[in-house]
Amino acid sequence: MTNPKDSQMPVWRQRAACRGVDPDIFYPVSDEEAEDAKSICRGCAVQELCLEWALSNREKEGVWGGATERERRRIIRRRRRTA
Repeated sequence: MTNPKDSQMPVWRQRAACRGVDPDIFYPVSDEEAEDAKSICRGCAVQELCLEWALSNREKEGVWGGATERERRRIIRRRRRTA
Protein backbone atom coordinates (compact mmCIF):
# COMPACT_ATOMS: atom_id res chain seq x y z
CA MET A 1 0.00 0.00 0.00
CA THR A 2 1.47 3.34 -0.92
CA ASN A 3 0.85 6.45 1.08
CA PRO A 4 2.20 10.01 1.03
CA LYS A 5 3.93 9.22 4.32
CA ASP A 6 6.09 6.53 2.63
CA SER A 7 9.14 8.79 2.80
CA GLN A 8 9.07 8.01 6.53
CA MET A 9 8.18 4.34 6.01
CA PRO A 10 8.80 2.19 9.07
CA VAL A 11 11.07 -0.81 8.44
CA TRP A 12 8.31 -3.30 9.29
CA ARG A 13 6.33 -2.15 6.25
CA GLN A 14 8.85 -3.88 4.01
CA ARG A 15 7.39 -7.19 5.30
CA ALA A 16 3.74 -6.13 5.06
CA ALA A 17 1.30 -8.35 3.17
CA CYS A 18 -0.20 -5.24 1.56
CA ARG A 19 3.05 -4.25 -0.08
CA GLY A 20 2.45 -4.08 -3.82
CA VAL A 21 -1.33 -4.40 -3.47
CA ASP A 22 -3.55 -1.70 -5.02
CA PRO A 23 -3.87 0.90 -2.25
CA ASP A 24 -7.49 1.64 -3.17
CA ILE A 25 -8.43 -1.63 -1.45
CA PHE A 26 -7.28 -0.13 1.85
CA TYR A 27 -9.35 3.04 1.46
CA PRO A 28 -12.91 1.72 1.16
CA VAL A 29 -15.89 4.06 0.98
CA SER A 30 -17.56 2.38 3.97
CA ASP A 31 -16.64 -0.02 6.76
CA GLU A 32 -18.77 -2.68 5.07
CA GLU A 33 -16.49 -2.52 2.01
CA ALA A 34 -13.33 -3.01 4.11
CA GLU A 35 -13.46 -6.82 4.18
CA ASP A 36 -11.01 -7.31 1.26
CA ALA A 37 -8.41 -5.19 3.02
CA LYS A 38 -9.03 -6.86 6.36
CA SER A 39 -8.57 -10.31 4.82
CA ILE A 40 -5.12 -9.27 3.57
CA CYS A 41 -4.29 -7.91 7.03
CA ARG A 42 -5.34 -11.13 8.77
CA GLY A 43 -2.57 -13.00 6.94
CA CYS A 44 0.07 -10.36 7.59
CA ALA A 45 3.15 -10.99 9.73
CA VAL A 46 3.29 -7.35 10.81
CA GLN A 47 -0.41 -6.73 11.44
CA GLU A 48 0.07 -5.80 15.10
CA LEU A 49 2.92 -3.41 14.34
CA CYS A 50 0.83 -1.79 11.62
CA LEU A 51 -2.15 -1.32 13.92
CA GLU A 52 -0.01 0.13 16.71
CA TRP A 53 1.65 2.50 14.24
CA ALA A 54 -1.76 3.69 12.99
CA LEU A 55 -3.01 4.16 16.55
CA SER A 56 0.03 6.09 17.72
CA ASN A 57 0.06 8.26 14.57
CA ARG A 58 -3.70 8.83 14.70
CA GLU A 59 -4.06 7.63 11.12
CA LYS A 60 -7.44 9.02 10.08
CA GLU A 61 -8.18 7.10 6.89
CA GLY A 62 -8.02 3.60 5.56
CA VAL A 63 -7.58 0.13 6.96
CA TRP A 64 -4.41 -0.31 9.00
CA GLY A 65 -3.54 -3.44 10.93
CA GLY A 66 -6.92 -4.91 10.05
CA ALA A 67 -8.90 -2.05 11.60
CA THR A 68 -10.93 0.69 10.00
CA GLU A 69 -10.75 4.24 11.27
CA ARG A 70 -13.93 3.71 13.29
CA GLU A 71 -12.51 0.53 14.86
CA ARG A 72 -9.26 2.32 15.70
CA ARG A 73 -11.21 5.08 17.47
CA ARG A 74 -12.95 2.40 19.56
CA ILE A 75 -9.60 0.83 20.46
CA ILE A 76 -8.25 4.21 21.56
CA ARG A 77 -11.34 4.91 23.70
CA ARG A 78 -11.14 1.45 25.27
CA ARG A 79 -7.48 1.94 26.11
CA ARG A 80 -8.16 5.31 27.68
CA ARG A 81 -10.85 3.81 29.94
CA THR A 82 -8.55 1.03 31.14
CA ALA A 83 -5.51 3.28 31.62
